[in-house]
Amino acid sequence: MKLIQILKLAVVPVMAVFSCLSTSNIALADYLNSEGAGGDYRYELWSSDDSSNYYLKIWSREASQESNPYNTTGNFTSSREALIYFDCNYAGKSLPECPK
Repeated sequence: MKLIQILKLAVVPVMAVFSCLSTSNIALADYLNSEGAGGDYRYELWSSDDSSNYYLKIWSREASQESNPYNTTGNFTSSREALIYFDCNYAGKSLPECPK
C-alpha cells in the first residue's frame, strides 16, 4: 500500500509540470502587426508571440480579404527586414537595401 501512495505522490507533481509546460507551448500565438500595400500587392505582417520571428502574408491587390494568401514568406528577424523584403520584391521599390 505504501508503494502506491509513494507513486501517487511522485507521479502527480511530475504530470502537473508536464501539463503546464505543454499548455504554455500550445498557448503561443501569432499577432498581426500591420497591413499595407505596394505595387500590385498587399500584405499583412505577422509576428510570433515573443516577437522573435516575423512573416508576411501577401495577396494580389485585387484578391478578396477572405482569400488564401498568394504567398507566405517567413523567418525574418525584424519587422523592418520583412517590410524591406516586401518593398524590394513585391512593391517594385528601388531601395539601397534591395539586392542588385
